[in-house]
Amino acid sequence: MLRPRRLRMNEGIRSLVRETTLKVNDFIYPIFVVEGEKIKREIETLPGIHHFSLDMLEDEIKEIKDLGIKSIILFGLPESKDEVGSSAYDNDGIVQRAIKKVKEIDKDMFVVTDVCMCQYTSHGHCGILKDKYVDNDETLEYLSKISLSHAVAGADMVAPSDMMDGRIEAMRNILDDNGFENISIMSYSAKYASAFYGPFRAAANSTPGFGDRKTYQMDPANRLEAMKEVELDLLEGADIVMVKPALAYLDVIREVKDMVNVPVAAYNVSGEYAMIKAAAKAGLVNEKNIILETLTSIKRAGADIIITYHAKEAAKWLKGEL
Repeated sequence: MLRPRRLRMNEGIRSLVRETTLKVNDFIYPIFVVEGEKIKREIETLPGIHHFSLDMLEDEIKEIKDLGIKSIILFGLPESKDEVGSSAYDNDGIVQRAIKKVKEIDKDMFVVTDVCMCQYTSHGHCGILKDKYVDNDETLEYLSKISLSHAVAGADMVAPSDMMDGRIEAMRNILDDNGFENISIMSYSAKYASAFYGPFRAAANSTPGFGDRKTYQMDPANRLEAMKEVELDLLEGADIVMVKPALAYLDVIREVKDMVNVPVAAYNVSGEYAMIKAAAKAGLVNEKNIILETLTSIKRAGADIIITYHAKEAAKWLKGEL
């Protein structure tokens, strides 16, 4: 008789033959920055996650570093919005100042910035509107200006999440033309029009003022289209490709990983986080076990990088501190 259970007899052998290993280095931790002073305000839709004013970032960055997390992604909530999201590319904007503040606190913290317009436009869509339709090519000009302003402020990587056609090439060109050829691009290549984004939209105040984002984000039913989007982003110069969300799209992560020879990221999004938190609060699941299993499943599917709100607590568990 063949006995696979021999390799499950105890933790010693299980750890020896384990195929997938979750590490703190796999994580990018999201941080939301807001205007104001002395603000550290828990986000109602994302328990355990906070809005931070810039003067309150120091303790957070130091805690992240002490946990071994080396990378963050910044999301900004501006003081004002307009039709073209001008505060998104303002050199004195909230994200631009946050980049400088983080680098002042810890020059070695790897800072990724979300490049999009939805938090900054008065209508809440991810680009420039023409008759209530997002004009793809005009939006590219604005996304390029945003990415350049982030690079000037000191970002290490820019991550466009808008899903406009051609945005990677446009951003790569403006970065290269201005001497930022070493700034990398992590593209939200396969970003689906998902129901899992609700808690984030409340946290970032980025819910569309009308309609939805189905004319630019991907149809959840489509798999092959994701491969096309990834392929196009690589041709345009993306350094890392991303699948978002993660859990409902593990099959897409795996197929992308099998297709490409660049790092693959996955975004463990707000709805996935909030559901686990709600279930744990209700006593329905073991929070530690389900979070680590969830993150391991994303890694097993093929993700090299995981953007996750669970990063801090997972880092503590992996270090044996909780």
